[in-house]
Amino acid sequence: MKKYLFNMALASMVCVLGSCNNGEKDPVTNDASEYITISTNILTRVAVAENGSQEFENGDKISVYAWTGSKASVPDISQRVVDNAINTLAGGTWQAFPQMLWKNMSDEHFFIGVYPSNAQSIANLEESDFEVNANLEESDLLVATNLNGIKAQANPVSLTFDHLLAKIIVNLEFRNQWGADGPEVASVILDDVATKCKVNYLQKTVVAGTERGTFALAEVKANQSYASIVVPQSGIKTIKVNINGRDYVYQHDTDIDFEGGKYTIINLTVGRNELSLGSIVINDWLKGDEISGGEALD
Repeated sequence: MKKYLFNMALASMVCVLGSCNNGEKDPVTNDASEYITISTNILTRVAVAENGSQEFENGDKISVYAWTGSKASVPDISQRVVDNAINTLAGGTWQAFPQMLWKNMSDEHFFIGVYPSNAQSIANLEESDFEVNANLEESDLLVATNLNGIKAQANPVSLTFDHLLAKIIVNLEFRNQWGADGPEVASVILDDVATKCKVNYLQKTVVAGTERGTFALAEVKANQSYASIVVPQSGIKTIKVNINGRDYVYQHDTDIDFEGGKYTIINLTVGRNELSLGSIVINDWLKGDEISGGEALD
């Protein structure tokens, strides 16, 4: 069983696909293969294995879609060349089910890759519902497109994956008032946050839903660090730390914006009677800016 930690590393991952389809095929030449194959180069996920690896591991899956015609829109399921072919890493190679075949040897093909894979095909790849939860790996939506118009070939098709959503990390420190061991934290909660969104996989865009509520962050290290994937959005100002049934509330003086492909680190110091801000650091997967200052009382 892999132990997953929260990753604050790179901004994208690269997968490579070879070719695809289920329809009529022209005769295969020496310069082209009838099948799509997959190999991976460097990549990052929110999950990190026990050995520190950020690469795909055996058993990981991605969904692949392909079509011909226009790169400006994705056709209905029945018109796609490849529809939600699940590619599973096994023994260092990617194996597709169902098998992916080129439509023919002359048409230009366009590709979308999605991680994590979907049990069901995404019917509308230009507007589809997505919801985050406390599971970091399930919520870390990565999408790749290759719209270069690739004809049947033996060479792999390159897909570069990007994080579409945002990450938040809340680190807690406790004043000496709590004693050497500090208190037991029951929960760390974002207030007034949207957890649902509409995703355009073709354009790699996300629009937050209008329904807002509370959202509990996942525990990374008990009483010290809490993190989650969140929908890109603005309007969030309140973080609640619950200790012994009592909420310690941090209220930021301006909106804390969550941007797709970036993570936000919020460092809070908890006293018996107040919760104060050490700093807010907003990073993309590699670098970012720092915001400091502010205080909140119980």
